Amino acid sequence: MRLFLSMAMVLLVILGSLSQSLAGPEATDTTLVQPVKKKVSTEKHIVKADSTFVELPDSVREKEHSPTKATLMSTFLPGLGQLYNKKYWKIPVVYAGFGVLGYLIYFNADLYATYKYAYIESSNGVKNGNYANYVNKYTGDELLSAREYYRRNLEISCIFTVLWYGLNILDATVDAHLYTFNISERLAVKVEPVIQPARIISQPTAGLRVSLHFK
Repeated sequence: MRLFLSMAMVLLVILGSLSQSLAGPEATDTTLVQPVKKKVSTEKHIVKADSTFVELPDSVREKEHSPTKATLMSTFLPGLGQLYNKKYWKIPVVYAGFGVLGYLIYFNADLYATYKYAYIESSNGVKNGNYANYVNKYTGDELLSAREYYRRNLEISCIFTVLWYGLNILDATVDAHLYTFNISERLAVKVEPVIQPARIISQPTAGLRVSLHFK
């Protein structure tokens, strides 16, 4: 009986020591983990705050309006670059120019073809062809001269159309470059009349004075 009690006491002591050894690291781990969690959450909060309230420099803002984009837009569709630059009043001007030039191309091309075929019929001696009105009214030299006249006008109209197309692209490019150009409101120009005082010989003279002020 005594042996059984002594063995039970030894077993209880061993179990108690084991339970304390097992519980000790867990309590230590919990106390160590909590500060680490707070530190991680604090670092995340700081990163989020930095990424939220960061402000872009002015150089990055100016690059947002791209001259290359304006150039390509006006190349693919005339007037689209002006729309990108917010110069809306220029879009009707661009298309009005293309409308006038397109009409001139059509007008000169039609008359060039008319006098061309009329000259062919006149050269072949056809008096009752499709262009009999022109053949019977004008001589061969006159038909040839009219044909060359309208051919030249047709070529000039085509050249001006290409130039107008290029001017449309150039205008969009220049406006895009000047889009972020800042003119200070403190700059002022003053024009006022002035009378120059009389000198030894000459009489007083009137004129204008232009003054540049930085307020």
